[in-house]
This record gives sequence, C-alpha cells and structure tokens, in this order.
Amino acid sequence: MADDDAPARAGAHEGPEADEGPSPRPRQVLADSVYEAVKAMVMDHEIQPGARVGIEALARALDVSPTPVREALARLESDGLVTKRSLAGYRATELLTRAGLDELFEMRLLLEPRAAALAARNADDADLDAIENLVEQMRRHPGTGDRYAVYRDFAALDQRFHDTVAGATGRRLLADAVGRLHSHLHIFRLGSVPGGGPLTLAEHDRILRAILRRNPDRAAEAMRAHLTASLDRQHAGRGLPRGG
Repeated sequence: MADDDAPARAGAHEGPEADEGPSPRPRQVLADSVYEAVKAMVMDHEIQPGARVGIEALARALDVSPTPVREALARLESDGLVTKRSLAGYRATELLTRAGLDELFEMRLLLEPRAAALAARNADDADLDAIENLVEQMRRHPGTGDRYAVYRDFAALDQRFHDTVAGATGRRLLADAVGRLHSHLHIFRLGSVPGGGPLTLAEHDRILRAILRRNPDRAAEAMRAHLTASLDRQHAGRGLPRGG
C-alpha cells in the first residue's frame, strides 16, 4: 500500500469529531476497531509485505486521528506483522518463505507436543472445559475463504486452542514461548489452504480426546501428527518463495 493512498475500507471508523456527539464512542472500542482494520489490511495484503505503513495516510483512510493508528501499529508490532525502525517508521513484515515456514514449525514441534503431554497431566477442569469449548466453537466457523474477514474467527479460535493447551501445562515459560510465535497470524497471512479447516478440526479433536483421557503420550503424538500434517498442507497448498 502506498503511503498516501491507503484504501478506505467499508465501515470506516469515526474520527475525533464523531466522538463529540451525545453518545461518545468508548476509546478502547475505537482503538480495537482500528487495530482490526489495519490488521485486516496487512493480512489481506492491501498493505503489501515489506511496504512502509504511513500513519497519516491510514488515519485519513479510516477517518480517525493518528493516535489510535499508532496504538494499532504498536500492537501489530508485538504480533510480528509490522516492524518499526528508528527514523524510518513502520513497515509490514515480509511473508514467510519456505525456509521460514519450516523453521516456525520446527519450533512448534519442539514446544507443542510437550505442551500437550503436560496439559494431559496438569489441566484442571476449567482448562479442559475451555479446550473443549474452543473445539466446539471451531465447528461453527469453518474458516474457508481468502479474505481475513472470512477466516478471522477460525484463525483466532485455532490460535486460542493452541495457546489454551499451552496454558494448561502449568509451565508459564512454555506457554509464553508458544504464544510469542504468533504462528497462526504468519501462516494465515500466506492465504488459506483449501480443505484445511475440516482436517484441522479433526486433528484438534484427537488432541482434545487424548487430553481429556489424561494420556500424555497420546496427546503429544496427536499434537505432533497435527503439526506435521499442517506443515505438509502448507507445502502442498501453495508455492512458497525459496530463501531464508
């Protein structure tokens, strides 16, 4: 996206003047909506990978002041979707290459099977209910489609499933490490894989059943099989650029 021609999205958000009416919009709601709007632009490549992100241009496109845009970009930086360089402003991060995708899954395969095994041992009833509920929610959000607005709910639930399993381990550092990968954002930004949703759901079901049965070995095996199959789908579903 060029700096000065950011596309106006449907349902542009109110600027400061709109907040002066009799029912002012809560500041956090505005901040969250701007974050989601800019995030969608990055995920849908309306802001091209590697492109400079102009704060003023985005503020004009979304009809808001620069402040919520700056806050959104700071959050997106923590998500790994934009980077900030001194005196150079923000840029959208580049897409994962094949090597980058493989490295991401290498880290996941080191962390997440262990997390699933520990969750099978240590999850309390609230953890088990939360994991099971996420699987049920994913059944209602198949996540098919190329636009962020279509697959957003599925991607968010997918990430929450993995984060919740990691959070049920009783190992804070392990859970933090899984969360900091932001793996689902980077993967879904490459585009959806046809038919991936139902397969992902079936694999999550197997992980869930192993955790509910308190079987650490099967939970680790199910998680490893899920991640391996997911990587295979990524390789088969799209041509990724070579390189690091």
